[in-house]
Amino acid sequence: MELQQSLSLYWSKLYPEMDQTKLSTFIQEIEDLKKTINFTPHIREWYKDAIIYSLYVDLFNENFLGLVNKLDYLQDLGVNCLWLLPILDSPMKDAGFDIRNYDQIRLDLLGLPESSTIEERKKLFRDFLHQAHQRGIKVIFDIAINHTSDEHPWFVEAKKSEDNPYRDYYIWSKDKNLYKDARIIFEGLCESNWEKEGDWFYFHRFFEFQPDLNFRNPDVLIDMTRNFLFWLSQGVDGFRADAIPYLWKEDGTTCENHPMLHNVVKFFRAVIDYVRPNTLLLAEACQKPQEVVKYFGEGDECNAGYHFPLMPQIFKSLASGSGQPIENILSPAVTPQIPDAAQWFTFMRCHDELSLELVYVSEEDRKYIHDNYCLKPEWNFRLGQGVSARLAELLQRSPEKIGLAYSIMLSLPGTPIVYYGDEFGKLNDQAYYREMIKLSGKDDTRFLVRGKINWDQLEKDLEDENSFSSMVYKETKILLNVRKDHPCFGRGTIKWIKVFDENDKELNTVLTYVREYRNDKVLVIQNLSDNEFWIKSTILTGFGFNDLLGKNLIQGNEAGYLLLKPFHYHWIKI
Repeated sequence: MELQQSLSLYWSKLYPEMDQTKLSTFIQEIEDLKKTINFTPHIREWYKDAIIYSLYVDLFNENFLGLVNKLDYLQDLGVNCLWLLPILDSPMKDAGFDIRNYDQIRLDLLGLPESSTIEERKKLFRDFLHQAHQRGIKVIFDIAINHTSDEHPWFVEAKKSEDNPYRDYYIWSKDKNLYKDARIIFEGLCESNWEKEGDWFYFHRFFEFQPDLNFRNPDVLIDMTRNFLFWLSQGVDGFRADAIPYLWKEDGTTCENHPMLHNVVKFFRAVIDYVRPNTLLLAEACQKPQEVVKYFGEGDECNAGYHFPLMPQIFKSLASGSGQPIENILSPAVTPQIPDAAQWFTFMRCHDELSLELVYVSEEDRKYIHDNYCLKPEWNFRLGQGVSARLAELLQRSPEKIGLAYSIMLSLPGTPIVYYGDEFGKLNDQAYYREMIKLSGKDDTRFLVRGKINWDQLEKDLEDENSFSSMVYKETKILLNVRKDHPCFGRGTIKWIKVFDENDKELNTVLTYVREYRNDKVLVIQNLSDNEFWIKSTILTGFGFNDLLGKNLIQGNEAGYLLLKPFHYHWIKI
């Protein structure tokens, strides 16, 4: 479907009472921009072979110049795509998710003086992109499309008067009973979805300083699409669409996953794909898989989406010593089939808490995971709805358990994300937590899982092969680089394998599966327990062993037997 036809269809569904003159003008603008962009189309489905590294530029290494200095480190680690957590201009009340200007990067991240020109700022960012691309590293970043900062020029104008042209960019009411079925997302941090401004209230799903945009206004749709186009013209490879389930509000609904919002997403995707085909649009939808798959559409919405429920189930499997929670969550009954070109993105940890929202975990699972992992009172997030702790803290600073966790995530279907610092076992940052409470005025325990990397100390730790950081880093690096060389992990099928003990009893403590794509076939065996024992399976007979991770394989005197040590794992080439 050509651009004019597809955009016209989505427009007519979103704004049936409005003619398409404004749309036609915008389409001509898109055509003109496309002529100025010299980037070649991306390789189709490149994101299926990606290993993502998520970072805050300033916390990782001060600014973009510092990040360029660490690109060799990241390339050596095995990373081939960077996810830059919020970099756009912001008052930084919500770690940059409160955007003040969509076409500007925060000046402190550029390392340039205030007197620098707009073109100098753009060039520095483009130079960073060039340096990353030279190393085979793609770059995506966050763009909050549901809301802005209350300091954004649109909202500053909107507050001036009821007849201001930007007033309708946001949602205003004198009746706080509107949208009463919309849950408070930041429960415990916010008391309402409405904030008073003069004689009116404005609607917000997140913090009160993040007013929600009104996509019922076509000008909002066009201007937000322009924001995507601007960064496409700079050379960015993809976007993480933050808070995508909340875009369309309708009274009498939960204001989540509304069918109408999919026309907004289709509009974005059609424009982005037209200007530079195969640019990544990633859905951040904290929902159950059967809801997230709707954001893939029929291959005409987002290219990828996070598999949020998988993460807590991995933690449940690690705590219970059973692979069943993982098998259950990935079963077709829970995780539906997705379009061929679509992809799940997976993670063990991220910039937020270990989330236990009831939207994708049961009350029973929430209690079990919280009881097993909230090891300190200050790790509690939103009244038991999550745990604010780094991977190393959650797994009690055990290199073996951290390695096992990464083995599971990296070998399951999907594209994996490594959260900065976790590759060497970075711990909770108490100093940063206290500092950010003072700056933000919010006791947000997610600050614990952020914080700066001390590169001088890290380099010393990595030189000591017996240090905790060195042991975690060495194993993570091996896993990442092996994963990158085997397309079966990002593209292949998964077949669950049963293994048995010496008495022919099936072992749920051993998570075993085969990943296969074309001629690439790998058997993954993972001991979730702290016991050492022999396992047997027919799949362990009839082929030569080659552990891709370089681990020692101890076979039995009889064919089909293998010794598993506590928390050990093997990736065996078949």
